[in-house]
Amino acid sequence: MPKYTTTVASGEVDLRIEKEGPGSWVPKTVFQVFEETVKKYGDSPALHYKKVPHGGSLATTEWSSYTWREYYDLTLKFCKSLLSLGFPAHGAINLIGFNSPEWLIANCGAIAAGGVGVGIYTSNGVDACKYITEHSEAEVVVVENAKQLEKYLKIAKELPRLKALVIYSGTAEGYKCDVPIYSWKDFMALGSGVKDEAVRARIEAQRPGHCCTLIYTSGTTGPPKAVMISHDNLTWTVKNFVASLPFTLTCEDRSVSYLPLSHVAAQMLDIHCPIATGAKIYFAQPDALRGSLPVTLKDVCPTYFFGVPRVWEKIYEKMQEVARSTTGVKRALAQWAKAKGLEKNRRQQYGCGGGAPVGFGCAHALVLSKVKAALGLHETKMCITSAAPIAVEILEYFASLDIPVLELFGQSECTGPHTSNFSYAWKIGSIGRDIPGVKTKQHANMSEFCMYGRHIMMGYMKMEDKTQEAVDNEGWLHSGDVAQVDADGFWSITGRIKELIITAGGENIPPVLIENEIMSALPAVANCMVVGDKKKFLTVLLTMKAKLDDQGNPTKELNKEALDIGKEIGSNASTTEQVASDPHWKKYFDEGLKKANSTATSNAQFVQKWNVLPLDFSEKGGELTPTLKLKRSVVAEKYADVIADMYKA
Repeated sequence: MPKYTTTVASGEVDLRIEKEGPGSWVPKTVFQVFEETVKKYGDSPALHYKKVPHGGSLATTEWSSYTWREYYDLTLKFCKSLLSLGFPAHGAINLIGFNSPEWLIANCGAIAAGGVGVGIYTSNGVDACKYITEHSEAEVVVVENAKQLEKYLKIAKELPRLKALVIYSGTAEGYKCDVPIYSWKDFMALGSGVKDEAVRARIEAQRPGHCCTLIYTSGTTGPPKAVMISHDNLTWTVKNFVASLPFTLTCEDRSVSYLPLSHVAAQMLDIHCPIATGAKIYFAQPDALRGSLPVTLKDVCPTYFFGVPRVWEKIYEKMQEVARSTTGVKRALAQWAKAKGLEKNRRQQYGCGGGAPVGFGCAHALVLSKVKAALGLHETKMCITSAAPIAVEILEYFASLDIPVLELFGQSECTGPHTSNFSYAWKIGSIGRDIPGVKTKQHANMSEFCMYGRHIMMGYMKMEDKTQEAVDNEGWLHSGDVAQVDADGFWSITGRIKELIITAGGENIPPVLIENEIMSALPAVANCMVVGDKKKFLTVLLTMKAKLDDQGNPTKELNKEALDIGKEIGSNASTTEQVASDPHWKKYFDEGLKKANSTATSNAQFVQKWNVLPLDFSEKGGELTPTLKLKRSVVAEKYADVIADMYKA
């Protein structure tokens, strides 16, 4: 019987090798692939970054870069410094900081040493950092700056395995700590006495079935689980996905790194895809999601771009503001062009014949090409979204701009992608078809989406029971998602099994589908959560689109989009609290829910009552994970009194 799982850091798993096709490819370690790319593209730029001086301009600051050879050499230098501290094979380092060359160098340095890199979200508090560092048995923690270092100064004495703290942006001086604190420069010099042969021995001892990275889940239903990802998981998945693209990725391709590298998608796109293809990475600024990302996009003009749904929603909201301020002939021209763009992309849907409508070329030249250039997406060959559900309305909006945003589905547990839409096989509203070399089936239990292939994780470290729940004896990963598939093989996720609402009448209701309809019917709403477990009817909690503070957290003041909608319905309300008692807004919500209810498949799926909360959901408020997934149990507990009021007679 093949051993597909392990929960031990030093364990090795059997690979799901097939007799033919992508699943039969020869397994490789990350460093085998890395060295092939360095040999091929050694003098080509690999990592691009900007060090914006205090008071300086991001737009005018020049890019600096490392070549592939420099990137590789620095990685080995970091590895030597780890070895000088006695870092063991299969050991771990932790990394907490915004995306940077140092993050990638340290991560790959740990891999070179036969260990694993473990990313920690920068938003994690002291307790969460301590949990991950203890659980992963990390011996070195690499931090970005003083803010992140402070977290470890409080807990260093409680971490007996910890040998060093390394700060890569800021000074290491002036701190009192139970373990040594090194600047990046000083740490990189530690291994000067370590011989090349020692590094070579570590690299050559690695096996494709060994663990290469740990991805800690965001913990929507309990403590985070450490997903063990093997070398083969990473190298095979990247090679397979890249081979499925309708274009070839090379050292001429460009991508922007801005999403948290503790997430599997960012690691695949920013670390392992470039290592396999030679593509260039440009690091955005730490405030990318608070405003500077558009500047970087226009500067870099990426040839492929990944955005979680919230990123696409933010661009959409900004574009809607522009549209509302446009009048007359200019407005009419834009609407005509977008209609042509949408029609063209609807024709590109699988089975629709392809081609472009009469007038599309003119619409593209006059309007759409200029919009794409203004967004910095005019050279993009593929725009992707994943990690959370995205509304069809958002996808169709970008399709109208002739920017197809292709949805894919994956998890940390399957090393990223399992199904995907591609330009040659695409259906808006679906998560696409199986990527070549993987298999999907629906388990009899509530049509659960199950996956098989060489991308399936090794297991959850130190959690045998959880691993056995997730991966069965035949090697199938049980995703926990409810799915359906159409006649053309395109899959749709209809909800999470653990999130299903079971009403007092025994109806099983997936809330996500209803929430999507509500969000579509109520554009002033930022987030919503349907409630109704063990209840006679459904209700919904609503949050308004609001202004953000300097840290990106929601305030009680409505944003421009919500204010504009308020004016349209006759309301002068400017805060969420005023909205909650405003008769104009009450009518707006009632009519929106009526529209959403008209799409319900049964009376049990009707939402009968609503309540507007004072603040939008956020990570700081505890309602969202770092990857912006909704923590339903937290919301239900936090607003238990509000929910109870909706069910009073």
